[in-house]
Amino acid sequence: MRVIITAVGPDNRGLADPIIHFVTAAGANIFEIQMYDHDSERLFAMLLRCDWPENACNLSELRKQMNEIGLAKNLSIRTWSADENLESPRLAICTTYRTEPALALLRSIRDKRLRATAAVMVGNRESCRGVAEQFGVDWHMVGDKAGAPDQSRMVEIFDQYQVDYIILARYMRVLPASTCWRFASRIINLHHGLLPPFPGFRPYEDAYQHRMLTYGATVHFIVPELDAGNQIIHQSTFTVFPGTSLEAIKRQGENDHEPSCLVEGVRRVVDREIELHFHRVVRRAPHG
Repeated sequence: MRVIITAVGPDNRGLADPIIHFVTAAGANIFEIQMYDHDSERLFAMLLRCDWPENACNLSELRKQMNEIGLAKNLSIRTWSADENLESPRLAICTTYRTEPALALLRSIRDKRLRATAAVMVGNRESCRGVAEQFGVDWHMVGDKAGAPDQSRMVEIFDQYQVDYIILARYMRVLPASTCWRFASRIINLHHGLLPPFPGFRPYEDAYQHRMLTYGATVHFIVPELDAGNQIIHQSTFTVFPGTSLEAIKRQGENDHEPSCLVEGVRRVVDREIELHFHRVVRRAPHG
């Protein structure tokens, strides 16, 4: 069983030692470990990926042991495996204004084209509440009047619903680094432009100003403090005729193209065709 352990907390000495010692003493094979010390924030963050042996304790017991280490070291530790909900990974769908990406995900799940469960929907605006209600998915509003999200509440919701993957379905707010580390390798974002040439919040407008005839969308893993590069899961494009208005381009992209791109990107992850190793998307080994 492949297991990912993440730990986040106030920086101090010896934080990684008990985690690594417990895992190696159980006979696990560690094949990725990353540790970050953010001096300005006094924040420690760690990701450990390992093969957990069959003859060791089960995942629930491992999670209990890690939580005890977390209490002792003042760390927020999460122990997760894609194998735990292999048949139907649990998704948290995060939204702001646009309903189309979330609708596409929920329809694909309903029609069994996407092998997943919509565990919860979270919004920093109320625009997608009706979509959640239409499909019988729990809805949580986390934004204030200006749309500023309660970041701590979001983390609580993700934990409460025991989500496997967090889908940013045109969620137009930046997640803090601490949240990204807590759920490292599990946050998937839909960007409404081609990366890397058109990042930012106005990729349609930027591409239009460059007189582009090809537009697109990008689905990528969120990696703290890094721009999307090797974290791209899926990209797709559409081509327009010269003279096509910006409004028509955005309408085609937002209504049709972005939603289908997101569904395919999420499918690649939940079907375990790819995964993230050392900030790089790689094809998963067939036997893995």
